[in-house]
Amino acid sequence: MAMEEAEAETFSDPPSPSSSLSPPPGQRFFDRERHVMYLEMMYQMLPYHYQSQEINRLTLAYFVISGLDILNALDRVDKDAVIEWVLSLQARPSTKDELHSGEFYGFHGSRSSQFPLDENGVCIHNGSHLASTYCALAICKIIGYDLSKINSELILTSMKNLQQPNGSFMPIHTGAETDLRFIYCAAAISYMLEDWSGMNKEKAKDYILNCQSYDGGFGLTPSSESHGGATYCAVASLRLMGFIKDDVLHYNERDAIIDVPLLVDWSLQRQVIDGGLQGRPNKPSDTCYAFWIGATLRILGGYKLVHEKSLRRFLLTCESEYGGFSKFPGELPDLYHSYYGLTAFSLLEEPGVNPLCVELGITQVASLGL
Repeated sequence: MAMEEAEAETFSDPPSPSSSLSPPPGQRFFDRERHVMYLEMMYQMLPYHYQSQEINRLTLAYFVISGLDILNALDRVDKDAVIEWVLSLQARPSTKDELHSGEFYGFHGSRSSQFPLDENGVCIHNGSHLASTYCALAICKIIGYDLSKINSELILTSMKNLQQPNGSFMPIHTGAETDLRFIYCAAAISYMLEDWSGMNKEKAKDYILNCQSYDGGFGLTPSSESHGGATYCAVASLRLMGFIKDDVLHYNERDAIIDVPLLVDWSLQRQVIDGGLQGRPNKPSDTCYAFWIGATLRILGGYKLVHEKSLRRFLLTCESEYGGFSKFPGELPDLYHSYYGLTAFSLLEEPGVNPLCVELGITQVASLGL
C-alpha cells in the first residue's frame, strides 16, 4: 500500500554512495525510459540487498507492477504468470468451520511465510497478512483480473477476527501492533472487493478520529505524534469508507468529521526550504512523503497549494541515472522510494505518467477495472 510506512521504510537497505552518482543539475529531467528499465530489472531479479525483505516479496511485487502501470508499461510483464503466482499465495482453511477459528485467510507475503501443508493437506501455520492481502488484490486489479473469481468470503469473514474492540486492526491473527496502517488495508480490501461485511466501519471511524492530533495531523495511534504516512492512512480510509467527501476543502467545513483546515495547514507545513516534503517537523525531506502528504492534500482538495515547481526540482535530485529514486539526494535508488517517486510525479501530472486513484494507490484506470 497500497502501504505500510513503518515496514516499507526498511526497503531502503542498499548502502549510500557518494553524491557523484547524481546527474549534473543541468541534465535533470524525468527519465521515463530509465525508470521502466529499472522496474523491469526488478521484475526479473531483485538485487541481494532485498534478501532481508523476502517475507515482503508480494509488497515488492506491488511496487514493480503498479509502478510499471503508472509508466504505462505493463506490457513488460507476463500478466498470466503474475496472477498465477499471486493467487497461489492465498491461505485457505481445510474446512469451512475453520473460517470462524480466529485465523485470517488472506494472502501470504511470500513463499517463505507459506509453510507447506501436512500429510493430510492441512495448513499447520497460517501467516497471511493484511498488508500482503491489500497488495495481492491491488496487483490483481492492475493486471485486470476479475476479483469476483477470488473467494472473498474467506478474506472478509476471517478479517473480522483482526478488528479490535476499539476499531483498530491487527495485521495478522497471531497478534501484532494495531494502528492506522491496518485500518487502511482493511478499508482498501473491502473497497476493492465491494463488500464491507468484513469490518465495522463505525468503530474504525471512531478510532481514526481519536488519532487526529492537536496540530491537525494524525498519529499511527491515539495520542501519538502526527506523521505523514499515518495521516494518509487516516484520510484515505475515511474517504474509502465514505465518511468524507472528495475535495472536502471546497465544501462546508462544518459538515466534515475531521478538522480539515488544521489538517491542510499541517500538511502544507511539511514542504520545506528545499522544496521536498517531510513526514514530521524537524525531519529532512524524503521522496516518499511527496506521495503520503501530496495524496492527502489531493483527497482534501488542497494539492494546488503545494509549490509544485519546487517539489519537482527536489524529486529530480533524488532521481538516479540508473532509473528509480532514492530516499535522499545522492543515494542509490531503492524500490520503495522509486515507486513513491513515480506516484509523486503522477500527482504532479507529468506527461506520459498515468493518473492515480490516490485513495487506493493504483492508477485510475486500474481502480475502475478498465
